[in-house]
Order: sequence, then C-alpha cells, then structure tokens
Amino acid sequence: MIIGAGITGAATAAALAATGRSVCVLDRSGPLGGTTAAGEGNILVSDHLPGPDLSLALRSVALWQEFAAGHGAEFEFERKGGLVVAHDPGQLAALLAQAGAQRGAGAEVTSLDEAGLREAEPRIAPGLAGGAFYPQDCQVQPMRAALAFLARAGRHGGLTVARAEATRLEPAGTALRLVTDRGAIAAPVVVNAAGPWGGQLARRLGSDLPVRPRRGHILVTEPLPQVIGHKVYECDYVAAVASDDDALACSAVVESTASGTVLIGSSRDFGGSLPGAPGRPGPPPDAAVLAEIARRAIALFPFLRRVRALRAYTGYRPACRDHLPVIGPDPAVPGLYHATGHEGAGIGLATGTAELLTAIIDGTPAAVDPAPFSPARFAALHGGRDDR
Repeated sequence: MIIGAGITGAATAAALAATGRSVCVLDRSGPLGGTTAAGEGNILVSDHLPGPDLSLALRSVALWQEFAAGHGAEFEFERKGGLVVAHDPGQLAALLAQAGAQRGAGAEVTSLDEAGLREAEPRIAPGLAGGAFYPQDCQVQPMRAALAFLARAGRHGGLTVARAEATRLEPAGTALRLVTDRGAIAAPVVVNAAGPWGGQLARRLGSDLPVRPRRGHILVTEPLPQVIGHKVYECDYVAAVASDDDALACSAVVESTASGTVLIGSSRDFGGSLPGAPGRPGPPPDAAVLAEIARRAIALFPFLRRVRALRAYTGYRPACRDHLPVIGPDPAVPGLYHATGHEGAGIGLATGTAELLTAIIDGTPAAVDPAPFSPARFAALHGGRDDR
C-alpha cells in the first residue's frame, strides 16, 4: 500500500510491482495533484554535496537513464547537463572547490572560464567569472514521468490506483489495516509517500516526522525556439537549498523545456499555508518574489527582458532540517515505511528512493547505504514536532 500518487509514490509502485507484489496506490486527490505537478522536472547531481545525498543522486541518475532508454520519449527526458555560474572570482573559487569535492565523490564536472561559459550558452550575460558544467544533470516532464512509472507498475500486474484519504492505521494480525474515508484495506506494508503532507500523514498513522513544507515559485514564459541549451543557475542556489533560514532565499535558475517554454526559478521559504489537501488552491504567488526571480534571470540572460511570462505558480516541497530524505521503516509503527522529505530533489531522487526502499522492505543489499536516511534518526525529536 502506497499513500501518495506523485513521482515518489509512482516510482516506488513500479519498483515494488517488479518484485511480483500487488500494489495499491492511494491519493486523496488522485494522481499528480500535489508537488509533482508543481515541479520543474530536475534530475540533478550538481546541487548535491558529497556524502549520502550525492551518493543517492548518482544512483538515481543512473536508474533514470536506464528507464529513459526505453521510455524517455514518453516523459521528455533530456540529458541536457547543468551549468552553474559564478559572478565574481570569489564565487568561482568556492564553486570550483565544491566541484572538486563532488568530482572526488564520483560526479562528472568540468570547470569553465568566461569564454567557456559563452561557448556553452551564447546568450548568457558577459562579464561572469566562470562556472562548472555537470553533464549528468537531466530534465523530465514530471507529471508524464509519474504516469510512466504507474504504467510500468501496471505492466507487472496487480496495480490499483484509488482516490481515498488515509485516516488511521491499525494492526491486523501479521498485516496492517489502513482505514480510509472510503473503507478499510489490509496490507502487509504501508508506505508514506505523501510529500509535504508526509508529516501530517505520519501523525494520523500513529507516528511523527519533522517534515516541513517549503514553498517555491516558478515563472513560465511564452514558447520560444530552443534558446537555452542547459539548466543554468547561479552558484548560490546550492547554498539556498542547504539553508535552514526561515527567510526567503532567491537565486536564478533558468532552463528551456521540450515544449519551448522557459522555466524560471527559484525561491525557497517556509511562508504560506500548505493547502489542506493536494489539488486544492493554496495562497497565490507573491508578486515581489516573482519580480526578484525575474530580475535575477534577466541578469543571467538579458534577452529575457523582452520575453513575456505567461503564468506563475507555487509548489510545496517536503523539507527536513538535515536536508536528507526520509527513507525506511518507521521506528514506532511496525509495517509503516516512509519515502518523503526530498525537498526540491524529489523528482531526481525518485528512482533511487524506490530502489532503496524496495531493498529495505525485501531485506536485500542496497546500492546505497540506507542508514543516513532512516526515520529512526529523528527518534530524539519524537514529540518535538518541529514541522508545525
């Protein structure tokens, strides 16, 4: 039983179904009603620092490439690479030191001077100090990718997708009894893949997770010719991802899509109110945040000043204070497993998360050490609930 029909839940369904299990995916608003529908589709190595996070990212990219080899056209998979830029020599020195550490941990990365930046992206602004190129960075259309995973699970047989809201969990002999607003279902294993609602769901199921919703804004332009070849972002984006500050953080993230639009981000803050359920309207985008995002994007690509933005939207990411996802068995509720807390990396880490969780459930060796992601690391916080 998987609760949450976004990219993480869908990828996990595909992985579990491949072992011969019958898998049921529940979502109170139906598939793709939450964070996945508000994502940019990033599959990144570049914004992961050495350690368990980068290890999971590298494994996830490899699994995405395997999946895309047969199905990539279904979800607009692009091996476009990521270009991280530095405005001045000080930023460049810090970026290249970080890139060197990532390279030592297995990432592919090439250093670029200003001329190299302009060769890679001819429309980029002059005067930038340099940057780093990460060829393993990729992009997908996240909603289509999630549907492709559900279809893959269906091809293995035994997949059911239902619209229902989980309300509580009860023991039922050797299994569990998941009570929903549409009846009860027995299952040997229940997976919490509810994204930013993962903390709320954990409490309903008798546990607790310090998962907080972190909001982001995205601008979408009118369709254009393919004018930007890579995912391009300022080097302080990584610092914004890793920040614990509750205040707003913005940095330019710019990329073209297969449909011709340009996606412009990004922002991070813990403001706004998480909608009561996926698919229900949350607060409207903040005009001041959108203006700052646009200003920074134009500073990277001056031609964007003449391009119309057609729409803007916000999404909520499931964030943990230690910036690692939560993957594994709940320490308080036998049979309950978690796959949440990925913040803005959920799409990219979905494949590695699904593989890791399946190995944990099966008790088989995993490609990535599961210990750093264990929900048990929050045992000291039990009752502290810093996600409220």
